[in-house]
Amino acid sequence: MYTCSMAYDYDKLYGETRDALGQPTAIFVDFFDRLKGQNCRVLDVGCGQGRDALFIARAGHHVTGVDLSANGIRDLTAAAAAENLDVQGIVADLTGFQPHGTYDVILIDRTLHMLDPEPRHRVMDRLLDHVDDNGWMLIADENANIPDLSRVIAAHRTRWRTEVKTPGYLFLQRTA
Repeated sequence: MYTCSMAYDYDKLYGETRDALGQPTAIFVDFFDRLKGQNCRVLDVGCGQGRDALFIARAGHHVTGVDLSANGIRDLTAAAAAENLDVQGIVADLTGFQPHGTYDVILIDRTLHMLDPEPRHRVMDRLLDHVDDNGWMLIADENANIPDLSRVIAAHRTRWRTEVKTPGYLFLQRTA
């Protein structure tokens, strides 16, 4: 389980409601429009039912989605299979999840705020190690968490160029 007091049972929501979180996040749609034809390897952290993962796979990218909710991953993989999309779903607790290999893009859409600060920092630090050189870390989270996440990233051994830092969003590119 996440190390937090989650106020909402997303697994129950996903078990009862199809496409429970609605349309993909617009700022991510705009970002991936720039990557058309590049066949990127993308990790969607906290993917739920695939709100973002599915549109990213439809754009031609390989997506690995990870979420604590078995119902969310079930819906993600069923939708991907129905459309013959290149998507892998993993049911895992983010506090113990260890990605395999590196990714061109790691996307975290409103997931980290569900973790207490210490596990949130550990998860972020671990994920930073799995972004390819010149790859991207895309974060949407509570506005109050962005400065703290920025400090974790600044303390990491890799270098990052900030492209977007607005209320609730942080987009970074790893530099060599």
